[in-house]
Amino acid sequence: MGEQNISTSDDDQLRNFMKKLLDDVVALERLLETDRFETGVRRVGAEQEMFLVDRSLRPASVVMEVLERAQDPRLTTELARFNLEANLSPQVFNAACLRRMEDELNEVVGVARDAARHCGADILLTGILPTLRKADLGLDNMTPKPRYLELNRTLRRLRGDDFHVLIRGIEELETTHDNVMLESCNTSFQVHFQVSPREFAKFYNLAQAITGPLLAAAVNSPVLLKHRLWHETRIALFERSVDTRSQIRVDRAARPRVHFGDGWIQQSVLEIFREDIARFRILIANAIDEDPMQVIERGGIPQFGALRLHNGTVYRWNRACYGISGDKAHLRIENRVLPSGPTVLDEVANAAFFFGMMAALAEDERPVFKDMSFEDAKSNFFNAARDGLKAQQSWKGRTMSAQELILNELLPTARWGLQHVKVDGSDIDRYLGTIEERVRKGTTGAQWMLNSLHAMGEQGTSDVRYRTLSSAMLTNQKSGAPVHTWETARLEGEPKTWRDSYQTAGQFMSTDIFTVQPSDIIDLAANIMDWKKIRHILVEDEEGRLVGLLSHRALIRMVARGARGAQDNATVAQLMVKNPLTIGPEMPTLEVMKLMRERGISCLPVVEGDKLVGVITERDLIDVSAKLLESYLRDAQQ
Repeated sequence: MGEQNISTSDDDQLRNFMKKLLDDVVALERLLETDRFETGVRRVGAEQEMFLVDRSLRPASVVMEVLERAQDPRLTTELARFNLEANLSPQVFNAACLRRMEDELNEVVGVARDAARHCGADILLTGILPTLRKADLGLDNMTPKPRYLELNRTLRRLRGDDFHVLIRGIEELETTHDNVMLESCNTSFQVHFQVSPREFAKFYNLAQAITGPLLAAAVNSPVLLKHRLWHETRIALFERSVDTRSQIRVDRAARPRVHFGDGWIQQSVLEIFREDIARFRILIANAIDEDPMQVIERGGIPQFGALRLHNGTVYRWNRACYGISGDKAHLRIENRVLPSGPTVLDEVANAAFFFGMMAALAEDERPVFKDMSFEDAKSNFFNAARDGLKAQQSWKGRTMSAQELILNELLPTARWGLQHVKVDGSDIDRYLGTIEERVRKGTTGAQWMLNSLHAMGEQGTSDVRYRTLSSAMLTNQKSGAPVHTWETARLEGEPKTWRDSYQTAGQFMSTDIFTVQPSDIIDLAANIMDWKKIRHILVEDEEGRLVGLLSHRALIRMVARGARGAQDNATVAQLMVKNPLTIGPEMPTLEVMKLMRERGISCLPVVEGDKLVGVITERDLIDVSAKLLESYLRDAQQ
């Protein structure tokens, strides 16, 4: 985006930038008319986004230190201090292009991993890091560059409110956040496919048509903030995390900035750029000196700085990209749906599947999108994001599971496409064979994670389970073996870094909370405590705010005083302790223990803001102490 960004609150500068943006569109139309683009060759490329993690498999906010250590121009920043991005070299789409992509990926991830190691961190490839917490998403973790702060400020101003996320999947997550850092939960493996201007509309429509089944085979992001949601939760989260629409614009069905599209492209790439300028406000602006029409008249190739900058703030799942290679302009389709991970091999296999389908379907006399409604393509995409390989897909008038469609039709199609452009046969077998085995076994990265969490059940704390999942992922990832060969992650004893799982209240608090309201009768509270074998019940108001605590001891005192018969309709409000002592989830465990001991209390509600998020009881502390003592003694014997 460049570093010298204009504040979007400066009206004169914004108007100047808009003028430059419109000039770029006019000049692009002239450039298209005069055939000044590279043709006769197709190239492929990719961008790799990564998480930086510490020894506890938590986000490591060391991106600036890693970049300083690595000194590799392919590596760059992303939104958060715990994100990193690598830009790969473009490859001519033929022969050994896929193997070269895999080799470079392994090399650049290795460079990043080595630099991270010197900063006490490691690299993890996954769509959403399972150990992320909402506390990791503050502005203190935003990469310290002006453009990110300006992006956050502008998005907040346009939205006029906090960002609201509601995702219903296996579980339900509803949360609000006061900044754009929710977007940093997502990391992708974005693939690029260069095409000529004359064939852009056809190829773009093909990319849209195949995105559903492509994603179904590649899903790798089933958890967010320790909630099991969609198989590719990134899709739902990204759409909501940068949604700038006010409620009024939502009510009138205005398009979100992250979107799949609304119809097939008819003629050229100009349709996309014009649509996005018409619909979406400028988020970030630069001072642009170039006169693109003068550059064209001199025989040069314009940079189109304004157009490219605005295009980078509209997040179509298949994005049109303008670029320059040498003395030629080119157009690319950037597919943004693929998640990072589970391994480099899995990622290149996903890319091969996409490239192969694109190459093959472009040769059909009647392209598939001619016999497919755009609504079906869009439904296929969201179905795949929710359900992975089990998703229903509509294809050429038929409906079937993504698994059936991929195995019976699209994999043979992709194989033919790669053969057609003369990709090496052994590489075709390597990458499409990986897709075939993954799909046949039904073991995507997302399914492996869900299977692993199911196998762990309720063992250990939630923090331990998600750290165990991330640790197993990292170990398998480093082996290079594709995800369909991985053993299910299991919790067998505490992980080696057991102390890190019990550092704060939020890591071991109970989150399965039973509550009553002040107006409820005492009998309800007493029965819940008896049924669930709990000694305390929390009291909240109709807005979900904690207002009191009722203990088993208080009930016994009431009965001992003979008040039971006289107060059959007594309410919880009459007996509860009002406004009980609370703590936050980040309070260190030792402080929790000290507080409960000094105050002589056996139950501590945990709140975040005014929201009840958990509870810690004496039983929890006994369990934690026992686990820590057992682990300490086990370590001492080794």
